[in-house]
Amino acid sequence: MHGFSLIKLFTSFAMMGAEWVMWVLIALSFVSVSIMIERARYYRSLRDDLDALAVRFEALLRHGDLSGAAKALRASPSPAALVALAGLREVSRGAEAADCVMISSLARVRRELERRLAFLNTVGNNAPFVGLFGTVIGIIQAFDALKPPAGVRGAAAAAAAASATGRVMGTIAEALVATAIGLLVAIPAVAAFNYFQRQIKSMLTDTEALTQLVLAHAHSPAVAAPAKRINGHAEPASASAAS
Repeated sequence: MHGFSLIKLFTSFAMMGAEWVMWVLIALSFVSVSIMIERARYYRSLRDDLDALAVRFEALLRHGDLSGAAKALRASPSPAALVALAGLREVSRGAEAADCVMISSLARVRRELERRLAFLNTVGNNAPFVGLFGTVIGIIQAFDALKPPAGVRGAAAAAAAASATGRVMGTIAEALVATAIGLLVAIPAVAAFNYFQRQIKSMLTDTEALTQLVLAHAHSPAVAAPAKRINGHAEPASASAAS
């Protein structure tokens, strides 16, 4: 270990240049944009008029038309309808059973909604630091270029230093590009992450609204009617069928 210098080791590493850091940032940007497009298309596919669905769903429940209520939920692509349908299938077993089933369904839905968003959050938080790392490497290169050549003294050393100044300025400018790229990668990732989080929050709020309607129906005395099977799933019979 005699003669080992950690500073010299890192300096040698820095002399490799910061271009590879920029390529890493470009790769992160490509993956981030791909995730943004995929998530945006996925969330768009889940859109539905949840206010109209809730009004229609509540009306069907009030009239005891559980088959129609289940059909209305199955026609909706929204996560709220999926969770509410899971609970509606279990209302014949009581409100507690329906609530537990909807909680389980909601956990699966939330996992799908939040898929890949952690990557966007990580890129948004860390891409500027990756760019800064590239800038530091470039600055190390720039200052290393200011060192006078070995064995050169006097006027020759001064001339060498003067000629190196222009190269140093160019190296520093290139180094700052890494920081700029890091910010360019991070800002869209953070913006997309926050936007998608707001969309998820809105979907979960709509889900809560529909699940409360299911629980309200599950607590009503009319749910004591026997269950029947609809499309292979056990669902309580409508009030008209029970009468």
